[in-house]
Amino acid sequence: MEGVESSQHSERELYALTTPNKEAEQASNESKQGGWITFPFITGTLFGLSLAAGGWASNLIVYLITEYNVKSITATKISNVVQGSNCLFPVAGAIIADSFLGSFPVVAFFAFVSLLGMIMFTITATIHSLRPPVCAVGSHTCETPSNLQYGVLYVTLLLNSLGFGGTRFTIATMGAGQFDEPNDQATFFNWYFFALYFANAIGFTAIVYTQDNVSWGLGFGICVIANAISFVLFVLGKRFYRQVKPNGSPFTSIARGMVAAIRKRKMLETFRRQDYYFEFTGASNMEDNLPTKSFRFLNVAALKTEGDRQLNGLYARSWKLCTVEEVEDLKTLIRIIPLWSTGIFLSTSLGIFSSLVTLQALTMDRHLGPQFQIPAGSFLIFNILATIISILIIDRFLLPTWRNLARQTLTPLQRIGIGHIINIFGLVGAALIESKRLHVARTHHLMGQPGLVVSMSALWLVVPLGILGIGEGFHFPGSVGLYYQEFPKSLKSTSTAMVSLLLAIGLYLSPAITSLVDRITGWLPNNINDGRLDNVYWMLVVMAVVNFGYFLICAKMFKYQNVEDHNGPSGQAP
Repeated sequence: MEGVESSQHSERELYALTTPNKEAEQASNESKQGGWITFPFITGTLFGLSLAAGGWASNLIVYLITEYNVKSITATKISNVVQGSNCLFPVAGAIIADSFLGSFPVVAFFAFVSLLGMIMFTITATIHSLRPPVCAVGSHTCETPSNLQYGVLYVTLLLNSLGFGGTRFTIATMGAGQFDEPNDQATFFNWYFFALYFANAIGFTAIVYTQDNVSWGLGFGICVIANAISFVLFVLGKRFYRQVKPNGSPFTSIARGMVAAIRKRKMLETFRRQDYYFEFTGASNMEDNLPTKSFRFLNVAALKTEGDRQLNGLYARSWKLCTVEEVEDLKTLIRIIPLWSTGIFLSTSLGIFSSLVTLQALTMDRHLGPQFQIPAGSFLIFNILATIISILIIDRFLLPTWRNLARQTLTPLQRIGIGHIINIFGLVGAALIESKRLHVARTHHLMGQPGLVVSMSALWLVVPLGILGIGEGFHFPGSVGLYYQEFPKSLKSTSTAMVSLLLAIGLYLSPAITSLVDRITGWLPNNINDGRLDNVYWMLVVMAVVNFGYFLICAKMFKYQNVEDHNGPSGQAP
């Protein structure tokens, strides 16, 4: 035992001697950077990139149908895959930022890629040889795109998805990293989502209207300008940013913890602090607590043995030994994955609805007065506006009122749960309105006649779009806040991208589910007046109720690790 303690003292002394003063100097320099002075640069960049993305993504289905002669249901599937890629690529961007380059170079690079993609979109809209000949919507004799035309289109979509996806949540982590206080970080996240949705709102309205009523080339050209300005603005703010250097891939340590636990699975756990390998980040670390009791089978991964000792008599990380901190990081991921998975179906239902609602709008009366007609791709703006308004009300009225009445803040889990409930009501509204639309179509004998408009105002679609938008205002900021607070420090960028990952999975599942439903039931023909879209929405309602029950179980079992920020000493989730 004396030998073990002597070894620990030697490790501590060696660490103290080899820790450079540069760390303190770097921390001092970093403290002089960041803060609210970075806010206009970061949010301005986000605004420009989101404006450009909203301009092309919101009207993609209409662009594919009218300019590339793609069938309606096929266009929704392509759109969902693209939107899924927009959400999947942020995960890759976050991993690169956390592991290798840091946030600033990742955001700068992908903002430039986004600019190239927007230039490509403008070229496809202005050079006629890159598109098939135009034909009437619903015609059965339309010429399909050639392989070259499809190739250029897919390269364009890939560049834009990479650009938008690579910046979307990495810039959120970078922005939150400019602040030290949790309240400032929470305020930044609220304004982050406000800027994101407000920019999308402009893209969904002004730019989409320009594309539909002036020209696609001009609409995409405006997006190019917005993207270029945001890129320049982001680079200009470089000297103000607090830039944290990456510490290597955090997933390596997570994998190392799992491998070490498997290799030492036959060892007995000990309750002596000195038998565990701690990471030296200061002299007090040797006084840290023992590994937590949850998932105790993982604790042996940090248990020191004679076989782990190096030739110099010291211990070091390996695939047989990791630190207690790394074990706890692994446990954090395991704890939060069930809660995270409850958002997958919610994202799937939103993906299915947001694509099919555009097809509904194309078959309904979209006039506001005798002259003005709302573009079908602009109807998602009502979802965006509802989310913006709900975020403002939640941040400025609901949360302060709740704190005054309940003497505690509304927890992230409570916000997520409220979002699930509101999402169910939104899907019920969508099913009821589609039932009404189909009744009107059958009454006027519009089945079997593609391209005809049902004499029912498309403004009815505002109801479910608004309800679902309010649900998003609760769910997604709550999810980002939960992951950012609860994830290990080494996975902060990845934590904010976890929302994007579940969106990506949900959006990738959307075309798979629609294809499966159509193949089994025939509810989704190319002409939705001949189908049963209402039954699709009722199916989503049932699945949402089951998913909410699953969420309640996961929330009941979850315990906050940052207990001081939530429910007091117990940290028990509501």
